[in-house]
Amino acid sequence: MFKIIKKKELNEAVTLLEIEAPFVAKKAKAGQFIIFRVDEYSERVPLTIADYNREKGTVTVIFQKVGLSTKLLAAKEEGESITDFVGPLGVPTEYENFKKVAVIGGGVGCAIAYPQAKALHTLGIEVDVIVGFRNKDIVILEEEMKAVSSHYYLTTDDGSYGEKGFVTDKLKSLIDAGNQYDAVIAIGPIPMMKFVSLTTKPYGIKTIVSLNPIMIDGTGMCGGCRVTVGGKIKFACVDGPDFDGHEVDFDELMNRNSIYKQREAEEAETHICRLTGEKR
Repeated sequence: MFKIIKKKELNEAVTLLEIEAPFVAKKAKAGQFIIFRVDEYSERVPLTIADYNREKGTVTVIFQKVGLSTKLLAAKEEGESITDFVGPLGVPTEYENFKKVAVIGGGVGCAIAYPQAKALHTLGIEVDVIVGFRNKDIVILEEEMKAVSSHYYLTTDDGSYGEKGFVTDKLKSLIDAGNQYDAVIAIGPIPMMKFVSLTTKPYGIKTIVSLNPIMIDGTGMCGGCRVTVGGKIKFACVDGPDFDGHEVDFDELMNRNSIYKQREAEEAETHICRLTGEKR
């Protein structure tokens, strides 16, 4: 069992949990993820590691309450436990010999962008952070991001906070202003990562994206997380989740991720456990 040490509601849809998992915390690195189960009857769900504390033996995850499992996880309180918390899984992000990097987060993707910016900052690399949200009400991790960035730029679709516009607009203006980025790391909704990659491609800037396809076992066995990268099949759980944004087939990824949306909505309303007959 894995005990919840801290719980914080970042906004009405996004929850932060700090979970006691010393063996995961000992080896966790930026870019990796875990798979959790709330209880023995729950589905397996992947979440990217948002932070970790090796001394305390804790791992932090930040997630959006969108499906049955994440809603059940969000209903847990401090002091309670969940059944499974497996990791770290996936390949850690490789930073090579970067001197200046732009880290871009979209919405709840900022929870994944944060450990990237923090790791780069710790290595002494100059980090420009660009984040985008629909409006002011859903902004998360603002102070945390500012603390690990050389420059912090916040955009909102409606202009209610920060600059009005999209992260791609801000990125292009910074590049055109003479900022020479060794790499851009983009994490968020698939369309956002797609258009960030399209923005950087004409400039020849290395672009890393973190993909979140449908995933079950997290070990490469099920094949559910397959993505096409550079015309070849890759598995996000063991080959990723980081990939070259200029080579990802984003349209295929969006189609695959949308396959079960209707069924997921139905399951959230009507799910009955086949083992116990109880309605969840």
